Amino acid sequence: MSGLCHINLLDSSNPSFDASLAQLTAWDEQHNRDVERVVDGILEDVKTRGDAAVIEYTNRYDRRDCQTLEQLVLSTDQMHRALSELDGKMRDALYTAATRIRNYHQHQLQQSWQYTETDGTILGQQVTALECVGIYVPGGKASYPSSVLMNSIPARVAGVDKVVMVVPAPDGLLNPIVLAAAAIAEVDQLITIGGAQAIAALAFGTQSLSKVDKIVGPGNLYVATAKRKVFGSVGLDMVAGPSEILVICDGHTDPDWIAMDLFSQAEHDEQAQSILLSWDSDYIASVHQSMTRLLPQMERSAIIAEALANRGALIKVANPNEAAMLSNRLAPEHLELSVEHPEDWLPKLRHAGAIFMGRHTAEALGDYCAGPNHVLPTSTTARFSSPLGVYDFQKRSSLIYCSPQGASELGKVASVLGRGESLTAHARSAEYRIRDE
Repeated sequence: MSGLCHINLLDSSNPSFDASLAQLTAWDEQHNRDVERVVDGILEDVKTRGDAAVIEYTNRYDRRDCQTLEQLVLSTDQMHRALSELDGKMRDALYTAATRIRNYHQHQLQQSWQYTETDGTILGQQVTALECVGIYVPGGKASYPSSVLMNSIPARVAGVDKVVMVVPAPDGLLNPIVLAAAAIAEVDQLITIGGAQAIAALAFGTQSLSKVDKIVGPGNLYVATAKRKVFGSVGLDMVAGPSEILVICDGHTDPDWIAMDLFSQAEHDEQAQSILLSWDSDYIASVHQSMTRLLPQMERSAIIAEALANRGALIKVANPNEAAMLSNRLAPEHLELSVEHPEDWLPKLRHAGAIFMGRHTAEALGDYCAGPNHVLPTSTTARFSSPLGVYDFQKRSSLIYCSPQGASELGKVASVLGRGESLTAHARSAEYRIRDE
């Protein structure tokens, strides 16, 4: 296959397959020590000097020339002006996507509840929204208005009081579609800062910026490292790695479709991962041929080519069951089931950020407008994490109301357990409420 698009070709029957797959999917750059040192310095500086440090780093890294933080803040009027000036077709697309995202996430709303026991004791749960959240929107190699919608709309559905958005604007330039999306998503405050300094400003607050309760949204390695380090000062959605797609195909989908689906993630950046699993070796060869023919047509062909060479793979598996097993092992961010009767696969699949079912369901639809969130767990964290949703912007408080009778009966149990743990004050606190028989 010389002359074909350079991508790793693997066969699960090869004795070295497990080692090759492990090497291909390993991702440890998030622990890059040089990056950590830079991020540590920025976090401490912003924590100590506040506005001055944020301005200094923004001027340095984004080639700005600002003297005050107010110069980095965009008004809601500027957001709505960008929306009104937007091309009608683009504006309609943003509104359609926003409506679908809002409708989907309204199904995730959790309600408070309680129940009463026979002795009058009431137990329950009170669900409340966070007060203030910060959303990080990338602004480097590409601008992502879709990320604005996906991060802000669920927060609004949850009832968050204030949404603060940060987005870098290198050379003072910002995609007007991002501003328009911020208007549609009802962002309260938009600050044109990025990188670790933006995460620090959200996490710690500055003289001009209030601390947020939670930070959500993807970013580059510096942003991901900063998020990991500020956890505890604020809540986080997740620490995301490079984007991933895993396609399982039975060999009956147009190979051009699958080639482009693999490209759709590879074009994000050079570390993105695109993998195809199929038990049809002739079909794998057809997809490879399609990739070779289509790659030169791509605007971001250089990025795609490097991502495919670095971490992409076309993998021949023995059968559908092995494909399902490998999928669970990889726990992909995006999983496409390009097969007949995809619903039959669901009982076999335990770990995936989002599952795209059927030949016509391109992963790109989920990125923009299907409705479910596109902020998804990566790097096998789908084994224990879920997509961003309304539940990330709500928290739960337990409710306990004891009637006199209930306090007496529960006090007897708590007394025994408290003294068993040598926590006498616990026991006596409960015993004071025990009724005389």
